[in-house]
Amino acid sequence: MSGYTAIAWLSGLLLSCALAVLLFNRLIRVSLAAPRIYESGVPDGLPWREVSIPTVRGKQLFGWFIPAGKRAPALAILHGWGGNAEMMLPLAKRLHAAGYALLFFDARCHGRSDGDTFASLPRFAEDLEHAVDWLGVQSEVDEGRVGVIGHSVGAGAALLLASRRHDIAAVVSLAAFAHPAGMMRRWLKFKRIPFWPLGAYILFYVQRVIGHRFDDIAPSHTIRSVECPVLLAHGTEDETVPVSEAREIYANRKDGRVRLLPMQGSHDEYTEMERHIGTMIGFLDNAMLRPRKG
Repeated sequence: MSGYTAIAWLSGLLLSCALAVLLFNRLIRVSLAAPRIYESGVPDGLPWREVSIPTVRGKQLFGWFIPAGKRAPALAILHGWGGNAEMMLPLAKRLHAAGYALLFFDARCHGRSDGDTFASLPRFAEDLEHAVDWLGVQSEVDEGRVGVIGHSVGAGAALLLASRRHDIAAVVSLAAFAHPAGMMRRWLKFKRIPFWPLGAYILFYVQRVIGHRFDDIAPSHTIRSVECPVLLAHGTEDETVPVSEAREIYANRKDGRVRLLPMQGSHDEYTEMERHIGTMIGFLDNAMLRPRKG
């Protein structure tokens, strides 16, 4: 083989390897993309109005705002991966009856909100932050009493946001996972992808794409920087995120402002939610009904 032929062969091999990596990266992103499910209903029986909330990168978020009189405490409520605002509506009537203004909204790449290059836990937190800011300038809302409720990835986003800014009045976390790497490993196992070397590369690539280390955004880590009261509610029959992960987050709390509420139910269906909604409202009342000082 001549020197020229060898160089051409090596160049072709390197090009083929580069293309294979690019194709694999594309496959990872497609496989992990959230399904988009559009709302088919509205908050019947409540005084809702449709709103559009600006977020980063010039995108707009779809939402429903449900006021509760003048200067009411308010909650921004965020769904999980592949969810939408409508899926969180079972919470609406009881929370509204308890005196809370409510904002149900879709994260980017979900429901009726704008798309983006990808969705991630940090981007959920970005959208939640803009939802909180939007609530704070509404005439019907007491800007000093705004809390957040999140489900699954939305719960992780709620804890991440509350760890970064200390004007959040309260957090209700529904079915949060303790660490993104644990969720990814369960996904790899479900897809029958061996951790070495493919799984390890997928975890590396995802962290590079989202621009954050999993350790830095893990709820088991961010819980230690949250200054407001937190309620960790979790279904005891959850097979997507085992209830042990809620206990792991709880074990890493820094003080007594964090409560753990196991309840019967799966990841998406809480068979005892109706019975425990009073506990949630009591927690929120203690944290939010008195105006914050300072």
